Amino acid sequence: MMNILFFIFCLVTNHIHNVCATEDRLKEDVKLSIDSPVKTIHTNFGDIVDCVDIYKQPTFDHSLLKDHKLQLKPNFEIENITENSSQRDFVFGLVEENCPEGTIPILRSTKDNFTQKNNSLNDHMLMQGIIGVHVAEVSMKPDFGPYYRVSGTTSIYNPVISKTSQISMSHIWVENGYENKVNKISAGWHVYPALYGNDFATRFYISWTSDNYKWTGCYNLKCPGFVQIDRHKYIGSHFSNVSAYGGATYEVRLAITQDPGTKNWWLRAKDINIGYFPAALFKDLNSAVIVGWGGRTRADIGSDSPPMGSGHFPDKISNHACYFISMLIQDSTKKVFAPKLDQTVSFTDNSKCYGVNYYGDQGRGYGSALQFGEPGGKCGI
Repeated sequence: MMNILFFIFCLVTNHIHNVCATEDRLKEDVKLSIDSPVKTIHTNFGDIVDCVDIYKQPTFDHSLLKDHKLQLKPNFEIENITENSSQRDFVFGLVEENCPEGTIPILRSTKDNFTQKNNSLNDHMLMQGIIGVHVAEVSMKPDFGPYYRVSGTTSIYNPVISKTSQISMSHIWVENGYENKVNKISAGWHVYPALYGNDFATRFYISWTSDNYKWTGCYNLKCPGFVQIDRHKYIGSHFSNVSAYGGATYEVRLAITQDPGTKNWWLRAKDINIGYFPAALFKDLNSAVIVGWGGRTRADIGSDSPPMGSGHFPDKISNHACYFISMLIQDSTKKVFAPKLDQTVSFTDNSKCYGVNYYGDQGRGYGSALQFGEPGGKCGI
């Protein structure tokens, strides 16, 4: 009887932000469990990775992707970048074993973090106006858009997190829309112990939403959406090496690019096209009004905020504060270029705790560059 009443209620209300949508989202999360992988790999970092048929990946359970046609490669060329000479080799994704041809790797969720619905529903640090979140970012002014690509090479650190609920990240993003209509894709590295079974390592992450994370979107593959193509790199994987203040620097190049034909948004990390976010997921992301680079932290209300990046303020020394270099965007001219100083906005909500500086073109090997990095502490709400 209760099920019948619930069904009738859903039909009557018929609104996108309702309890019916919540019920559907919870069901979609549950479908992400892998029953019969083609192969299972145990990594050196302690992760369990399931190799799943590329045509049967759980993301196709999304109601908007039932008839989706798999795109195996993008219809655009990737820019050639001369990387900073400080870059060091690091392990990212599967190493000793790879998933077989025709399959893709999916990080298996632990029992603890799989049941934490707040990680995949609306408790999200990438929303606008969340208490406890602090920001140090550079973004393109909307007046110079629309935008179809954002890319940059970021140094990788392992900020010291004191609580499992805290988060510290470095990311690039594309977005469109306002308030509860925000459509957004974000990718980078973060330290988020609660998402990975209390693991404090630095990991590669992705995120998306079509309504400012109110009902749609999640981190990584906690809900259907992202279509994986590559069989070597997996979402949520460890970075084997991280940078040290004043010492060796490790980097990863990231890019989010819209395919001019399919309008899907492709994700590239290092030199690999990992996969894409289908255009069907989004209500208003035919192009981006804003793209950007930088860092964020989140802490519980009343708690000290964690460090961001290396935990040090920008000082224009490359192995001190966390950075983005070789920053590029694509606008309506379809040309790929580095942003000019007067085209950008630099923002930090608390300059005593968090700093960000955009330096513009720094010459060969660096290109356009910014630094962000902060010790955190008592930063308020």
